Amino acid sequence: MKLVVSILAAAILLVSNTINAQEETSITATVVNVTSNTGKVGFALYAKKDFMKIPVQNIQAEIVDGKSTVTFENVKAGEYAIVCLHDKNENGQMDFVNGRPTEDYGTSSKVISFGPPNFEDAKFIVSDKNVSLNIKF
Repeated sequence: MKLVVSILAAAILLVSNTINAQEETSITATVVNVTSNTGKVGFALYAKKDFMKIPVQNIQAEIVDGKSTVTFENVKAGEYAIVCLHDKNENGQMDFVNGRPTEDYGTSSKVISFGPPNFEDAKFIVSDKNVSLNIKF
């Protein structure tokens, strides 16, 4: 009986530690080539279901020496994509002239596309380890 109780206790601890590890997973994203230190860079973390609609988390960050870094905390395991924008005038939106963006943007993908971001191109996997990404505009 003591053996069964010991095995159950160990299993509960193992499951508890696994759940805590998933809740504590973080994603650090850095835009490495911001063209100026004016404004801020906005980062939005999306799941596939709500891509480009409702972010799981969003953070704005200062720009220092052409780089901007954020960390998304407590991210559960799954597939995600990051979209970021250099909001030069800090108006909280992407600006356009004649239908073309006037502010730089990028995704968590190395795929460069002309047009709106695509989840399948930008996706990455979060498991039980922290993730670190470099993003280029």
